[in-house]
Amino acid sequence: MINTLLEIAPNSLLQSLILSIIVIGIMIPFKLLNFPDLTSEGAYPLGGGACASLILYGMSPLYALVIAGLLAGIAGIGTAIINIKYKINTLLAGIIISTMLYSITLRIMSKPNVALFDQPSLFQSMAYGITTQIIILLIINFIVIITLYAFLNTEKGLQLRAVGLNPSFAEKQGINLNKNIIVGLFIGNMIIGLAGGLLIQLQHYADIGIGVGIVIHALAAMMIGEKIVGNNTILKMVISPLIGAIIYQQIQGVALTLGLAPSDLKFLTGALVLTIISIR
Repeated sequence: MINTLLEIAPNSLLQSLILSIIVIGIMIPFKLLNFPDLTSEGAYPLGGGACASLILYGMSPLYALVIAGLLAGIAGIGTAIINIKYKINTLLAGIIISTMLYSITLRIMSKPNVALFDQPSLFQSMAYGITTQIIILLIINFIVIITLYAFLNTEKGLQLRAVGLNPSFAEKQGINLNKNIIVGLFIGNMIIGLAGGLLIQLQHYADIGIGVGIVIHALAAMMIGEKIVGNNTILKMVISPLIGAIIYQQIQGVALTLGLAPSDLKFLTGALVLTIISIR
């Protein structure tokens, strides 16, 4: 069993470093804005599909990644606008946009699956070993964490946090609630779109179904991180997704090693989330 765990640990770590970026993106609407947002179910595959298509059209992997993130961020703006303008429930607004994004992503990709085995990537599997891929993803994680930490300590970042903590008080202080919700959902979904682009470059193919169930996986990792690291400071808040994602992915690895079928992992994730909620 130990040998098996050691064999799967590097790949589990790679997956957890992608998941941690998703968790950071989901944390912004869920924790900072108190805005339960399900747009990520569509923004994640949109980022992956757009990045894959742009690479196939000859764009560099880095530029394709940036544009994919921006497109996913625009999807977040869409959710914010229909929530603000039409007073639609936050969850329903996210579901509507996510459903629409499925068709948009499929149109961008032209087919449900796109292979990128002979295309350039930030993770050149022929040139880089798994250790180098892990280092690249760690660097990207730290860039995202440091950038978000710096932003949350600015005046704009403080306004964003105030909107989530006490919207009535924030409004009395002259803070534009709607503007901050739009900005927060743009940033959160942009980060999730970047994660989608990174995933397809790492595995060298894009699939329309990569977003299914991603919210519950990210929430489980976020809760684990909060339990271990805490979230009473900005630093702890931005670091906890990385720790939570790594531990969550290793838990899944242990479950598979113990003989649990891959189809049972969603049940395990749901049970894990319920357990954490019950002891909070």
